[in-house]
Amino acid sequence: MIDLKKIDRSYKTGAAQTWVLRHIDLNIREGDFVTIMGPSGAGKSSLLNVLALLDDEWRGEYWFAGEAVHALNRKQRADLARKRTGMVFQSYHLLDDLTVAENIDLPLSYKNLPKSERQAMVADILDKFSIVAKKDLYPSQLSGGQQQLVGIARAVVHKPSLLLADEPTGNLHSAQATEIMELFRTLNEQGTTIVQVTHSEVNASYGNRLIQLRDGWMTSDTATAKAEVRPS
Repeated sequence: MIDLKKIDRSYKTGAAQTWVLRHIDLNIREGDFVTIMGPSGAGKSSLLNVLALLDDEWRGEYWFAGEAVHALNRKQRADLARKRTGMVFQSYHLLDDLTVAENIDLPLSYKNLPKSERQAMVADILDKFSIVAKKDLYPSQLSGGQQQLVGIARAVVHKPSLLLADEPTGNLHSAQATEIMELFRTLNEQGTTIVQVTHSEVNASYGNRLIQLRDGWMTSDTATAKAEVRPS
């Protein structure tokens, strides 16, 4: 599904160049459930943003379902992301002026679906996440955990082929966290490819593959059992 070749990402910090991703070669197969782990500053969120097509300032080759992302313009990348991916953000990224139901409907609004079908899909996901009573509230009226649930519901409502999650249970209590990870497992079993960034060993145990990053380098991948260690 995804093939990254020699992906580099850096930021200008004054006169210096700070590298956050170095020579990342990564192949993600359809149906994988990948966990990305590593210490703070390892490049985990940077890699997730590249995969999610949220970041354009990288160098290298990125192939998504046979399509050369590196050859697409910004609008084409955004269209691809809207159609094929769902993203769960650590900081929610809900729109303050939309209700819970309207936030969840947002990904569906980009698809050519009848309004009645969209409403039915939103109603189904509201019920699945037990937040029907919150549907007319605004994000500012929700707790952090509730906002996270809405963010996850929005990410999965349009049944994306690729789901990306940055610390998806970081703001949830343990019972909610287990429920969300079980949902991710079910989605994966139904064919959704999942990539999560987490510090949680429990969350990592739901996946079938673990990638370790350090200082922007991919140091291990259980799919290959072969380390790509930073040169000395």
